[in-house]
This record gives sequence, structure tokens and C-alpha cells, in this order.
Amino acid sequence: MDAGERHGAQLNFETDAIHAGQDPDPTTGSVIVPIYATSTYAQPAPGKYDVYDYSRTENPTRTAFETALATLEGVVPGNGGALSTASGMAATALLGYLLKPGDHVVLPNDAYGGTFRFWVKVAGEQGIEWSVVDQTDAANVAAAIQPNTRIVWVETPTNPLLRIVDIAAVVEASAEAIVVVDNTFATTYLQRPLQLGADVVLHSTTKYIGGHSDLVGGALVTNRQDLFERLSFFRNAAGPIPGPFDTYLALRGLKTLGVRMDRHCLNAAAVADFLIDDLRVSEVFFPGLPSHPH
Repeated sequence: MDAGERHGAQLNFETDAIHAGQDPDPTTGSVIVPIYATSTYAQPAPGKYDVYDYSRTENPTRTAFETALATLEGVVPGNGGALSTASGMAATALLGYLLKPGDHVVLPNDAYGGTFRFWVKVAGEQGIEWSVVDQTDAANVAAAIQPNTRIVWVETPTNPLLRIVDIAAVVEASAEAIVVVDNTFATTYLQRPLQLGADVVLHSTTKYIGGHSDLVGGALVTNRQDLFERLSFFRNAAGPIPGPFDTYLALRGLKTLGVRMDRHCLNAAAVADFLIDDLRVSEVFFPGLPSHPH
């Protein structure tokens, strides 16, 4: 069955990962999406375009990856979508375009260093206000909300201490602010923040989605069409797109994400169990341990 027939079917994660957005090529029958290394596309007539006109705006390889990722995050076509970027930090920067000087962002106290650097040293120096709270207690988020709060930025599990945040509770505490969840560590295989009420999911596809240490990339996923259209415009205007080869590698990584995440979890648990009994180790941070606070 093609993508249209699959839409709405209750398929498991692994099936969607290898099929969503990836119909066989109609000309050659290739079951693998080609690397479309092109900048421009032939026009049916001068000034008339089909789906594609310039690869900064759209590229077929990129479309396939974005369709697959959006499907895995539970996005229904026409109600948002996925946007891939040149890096995870490029995805973060795109979200910065949603704000203006005087707006406020709530950050976690265990944010990834690059995220903190962007909001404090880049956005902060351009007039964006920010505050940092322990988001493992949603009451702290509620207390940090100001009239000018536009984004609540969540990481869970956090990088590097693997703290766990109750996404649904933070969403409830965030009033009208846009809730962004960095889902890099859990990936869509283990966690779907949009189904818990988040507005935007961010991935550094460099990590588990890519899975082979051979690409740098990022992505944003939203189930809000208004945000998807604004962020699409910003990406086209600013141009932080991934190349077709990097997008192909990310799409390849999605196909094995489920089986790899299962093994990552087993391996991490084995390492944590080993370290917890080592007298030379003072503390082990791993959510699977009974001693983990969350």
C-alpha cells in the first residue's frame, strides 16, 4: 500500500519508520529514496512551478525524511509537520525568530550547554529575557511565568544529568506560552511530547536519530499548523537547511531507530547496574534505577 493508504492505519513504529513518506520511485521502482542533489527544478512553463522550485525551500529527499519523522511523532497531515535543519542548534535558532525584544523564555536548570548559550548569549543580548528553574517540579514553572513569557523550554531526559520532567504538568503550568520539548535523548520511539500537550518537539538528529556519528542535523515537529507555517517561512528566509546527503543519512537512521533504542536502553541499564555496585563511584544518574529521584 502507498502512503495514502497507510495514512490512518494503525501501524507499529518500525513499520512507519521504514515506509512513511517513502513510496517506491515511480520511474525506477527504487524502494530507497534517492539523494536529490539538485538546487533547481525544471518548470512546466516560465514562472510556473510544480511541488518543487528551489531546494532551499523544498527538496524531495528532505520531504521524505520530514514526512517520516512527523508520522512517527503522531502529526496528522495538514495539522503541522516536521522541518529539518542543518543542526540541532539551527532548529533552536529558528524558534528564536518567534520572539521579539522584551519577550521571556523559561529554561530548565539542566539545559544542554548549547541551548543555554543560544538563549543567554545570543537571544539574551538581543533583548530576549530569560529565567532558569528546576522543571522537575511544575510549580516552579508556574511561578516563573510572566505576562511576557512566550516559550517554556523543556528537556527530558535532560542533558547531561538525565532528570525527568512531567511534560503534561509543565504544559498545564505554562499558561499560553509555547511549550518546546527537546526530545533528543528519548527520541520519538520512547516519548511523544505532542501527545502530552507540547506545541513543538525539537531533535538533534545528530544523536540517536542519525545513529552512526556521520551527520549533523536537527528538526522541529509541531501539530499546530500556524506554528508550522511560521517556522517554514523562517527556515526558507534564513536558510538553515540540511543538505540532501545529510537528510538521506537521517532517513536511513530512522529505519533502525526502534531496534537501536531498545539495545541502547538494555546496554545503559547494564552499565548503570555495574556502576551502582562500584565503591569508587559516588553517584549514578540513570532513570531506570530505583534510586533515581524521578
